[in-house]
Amino acid sequence: MTVNGKIGAVLVVGGGIGGIQASLDLADSGFKVYLLEKAPSIGGVMAQLDKTFPTNDCSMCILAPKLVSVARHPNIELITNAEIDKLKGDAGNFTVAVKKKPRYVDEEKCTGCGVCMENCPVRKALYPVEEVPLPSLEEKDIQKIKAIIEEHRQEMGRLMPVLQHISRDYNYLPPDLLRHVSKELNIPLTNICNIATFYNAFSLTPRGRHQISVCMGTTCYVRGGERILEKLSEKLEIAPGETTKDMRFTLYSVRCLGCCSIAPAIMIDGKAYGKIRLSRIPSVLRNYQ
Repeated sequence: MTVNGKIGAVLVVGGGIGGIQASLDLADSGFKVYLLEKAPSIGGVMAQLDKTFPTNDCSMCILAPKLVSVARHPNIELITNAEIDKLKGDAGNFTVAVKKKPRYVDEEKCTGCGVCMENCPVRKALYPVEEVPLPSLEEKDIQKIKAIIEEHRQEMGRLMPVLQHISRDYNYLPPDLLRHVSKELNIPLTNICNIATFYNAFSLTPRGRHQISVCMGTTCYVRGGERILEKLSEKLEIAPGETTKDMRFTLYSVRCLGCCSIAPAIMIDGKAYGKIRLSRIPSVLRNYQ
């Protein structure tokens, strides 16, 4: 689209929530939009937030649909991992030189499986497996960890299945076992810890046999979610994020369980309990005694 030599294309610099929304608005108006982001992916700081003010809504619940819309919009072209190198021209007719950093993978074939990271010779050279003595473990633990590793050794992206298996058996990821995994799979311990601390499903500290999550999303909160959390904390004699002394329960406060239609809701070991009342809490806990 050109009018008097001016080109109907727009360059949006920055792929945060502001840049994303501006790109969508411009693209919906018929402009060709180039969304430039220096990071490997768009989303910015909002993707790292837990909730938003003043509604306490989950930030990713707001951001995720916009990310999908940007990726699918025919008028938007994403340019990530790049920065502006040169800019010249005048209003309506700029010429921009973009410097794009290499990814070292074929972006069209990448599925995000992470196998290339495990086998990258550069990363292995920069972050070698630590040459430290392995911790002493009981014989049953040594046999168990060897069996787990052998079961998943031939799988693609084997690290994640190994960590999931250990987490199921131990209810957390014992640091000493992770050092054995590092040696056996020849993966730097720092890489393993990055994954173990990123996913909420993993924990580096012992957890109870049953995990209780109390939803504190907007709908649950206004319907008494805070009082339910306080009641559970009082009943179990622990604060959110702590584990009972008998290692039976661990209590969590989460921002969204996706159960707004049955608010207020809690979840125990993946099972949702909706329309919870304070008087019902003792009977629910008795099912897990």
